[in-house]
Amino acid sequence: MIHIYTGNGKGKTTAALGLMVRAAGAGKKIFFGQFVKGMAYSEVTLIHEQIPQIDHQLFGRRCFIKRDPEPEDYKAAQKGLQTVKKLIASGKYDLIVLDELNIALYYHLIKTEEVLTMLNDVPENTEIVITGRYAPPELIEKADLVTEMHEVRHYYQKDVKARKGIEF
Repeated sequence: MIHIYTGNGKGKTTAALGLMVRAAGAGKKIFFGQFVKGMAYSEVTLIHEQIPQIDHQLFGRRCFIKRDPEPEDYKAAQKGLQTVKKLIASGKYDLIVLDELNIALYYHLIKTEEVLTMLNDVPENTEIVITGRYAPPELIEKADLVTEMHEVRHYYQKDVKARKGIEF
């Protein structure tokens, strides 16, 4: 199955992490690839120290949301996509989470057609989760499950800054 967690609300990566913990508890092998992000957040510390069933890799450099992507950002995303294609083909993983892949698509770091083609090659026993705002319509159409996180209220509107252990 292909899952999409998208929308402007908080909780897309958090939902994917919850699914990874559940899958790890069931003895499944998981790959957690993070596009665009170049810094390991708090969850990665736990994964590396406590959850050996989850392999993790970053496919970003540094946050470019407030600037234009640079050539290195494109290269990092493309390298990530090539890595994920190989991992899918290997059949090694029961669950593959592609965090912020939708953002990589939105900024044209990766072509939507490439991702759709890649998803055609996913083994039947492998679950794919794709997170990030701005999921393209073609990907939404392809997915088996789509959850849109809708922001009703967020404390950043009160100038609350991102907090370690909550937002990162």
